[in-house]
Amino acid sequence: MKHHAFGRMPFTVTNVGFGAWQIGGSWGDISEADGRAALNAALDAGMTFIDTADVYGDGRSEKIIADVLKTRGTKRPMVATKAGRRLNPHVSEGYTSANLEGFIDRSLTNLAVDSLDLVQLHCPPRDVLYQPEVFGALDALQKAGKIKGYGVSVEKVEDGLKAIEYPGVVSIQIIYNIFRQRPDHLFFQEARRRNVAIIARVPLASGLLSGKITRDTHFASDDHRNFNRNGEAFDVGETFAGVPFEVGLQAVEEVRKLVPEGATMAAFALRWILMSDAVTVVIPGARNAEQAKANAAAADLAPLSADVMAATRKIYERLIAPHVHQRW
Repeated sequence: MKHHAFGRMPFTVTNVGFGAWQIGGSWGDISEADGRAALNAALDAGMTFIDTADVYGDGRSEKIIADVLKTRGTKRPMVATKAGRRLNPHVSEGYTSANLEGFIDRSLTNLAVDSLDLVQLHCPPRDVLYQPEVFGALDALQKAGKIKGYGVSVEKVEDGLKAIEYPGVVSIQIIYNIFRQRPDHLFFQEARRRNVAIIARVPLASGLLSGKITRDTHFASDDHRNFNRNGEAFDVGETFAGVPFEVGLQAVEEVRKLVPEGATMAAFALRWILMSDAVTVVIPGARNAEQAKANAAAADLAPLSADVMAATRKIYERLIAPHVHQRW
C-alpha cells in the first residue's frame, strides 16, 4: 500500500483503508468477534484509515473501533465518521448547529476521543449544500476543537461539485468503481485542483465485483442487498452501485475475462480504482480477517494496462452507463 497526504489535512493515510459499515450492521449476520478480527487484520496489514458512521449498528461500529484501538495501544490510524442520518425524518431542516453538535458529541463518546479526526455529513439532502450556515456550524465545531476537519459523503457527482465550493470541506466520499465511472470526469479534476481528498466507497458494488455472487445467492433479511434492492430504505445507488442485479451479473462475467491470472476479481476491482491518482483512499469492507488481508494485498497488484482500462470502459459504456451514468 502507498502512503500519501489526506488532502489539506495533516494526516498520512494508506491508499487502501477499512470500511466499517459491515462490522456495524445491514450486511447480514456478522459477529462482533469477526468484526474485531477483520479490523485487527486490516491494521496488522498496515492500513492507516478507518471509515465509519454513527448509524452503523446504531454506534456499534464506532464502539468496536474504539475498543480495538484501545486494546492495541499503537499509533492511531485516522478515523473518519459521519453524521446526519440519525435524523428522523432525514430532512434538511434537521441540520441545525445543535443537532450536529449532538451527533458529534455522541461519536466522541463512542470513539472515546476528545476530537474527531474527520466528520462527514452523511449523504445529506441536496438543500443542505445550499445552506452556508450548516458549514458555518461545522467551522465553529472545528474551532472549538471537537473536530479536526470535515467533509461530505455524497450520492451524486453534482452534490460533490457543490460541496467543494465551501472552503472548509477537506474531503468528499463518493461511490467510484468499475460500475460507477462518472466521477473521473469533471469531478475528479475539480477535486484535484482544490486539493480535496477523495474517499472511494462501495468499491466492489456491494459484492458484485467480488465475482462470487450468483443469481442463486441468498441475502439475509437484515442485509441491505435484500431490503434495499429497489431503494426502499436509502438511496438505491448504495446497493449494487445502483446497477440492476441481472445486468450487474452479466457485466461481471465480461469483467472476469480481464482479471489477470492469479488475481481475484475483488483485487482487480480495487486495483482499478487505485489507477486514478485523484483517489486518496478506497474503503472496502470486510466480514472477516481473510477479507481484510485480501483487500490490503490488492494494492500490490501490478498497474493495469491501458488496454485493460479501455476494455473496462467499454463494458461500462455498453452495459452499465445507461442505468447509472446520468443518475449519479
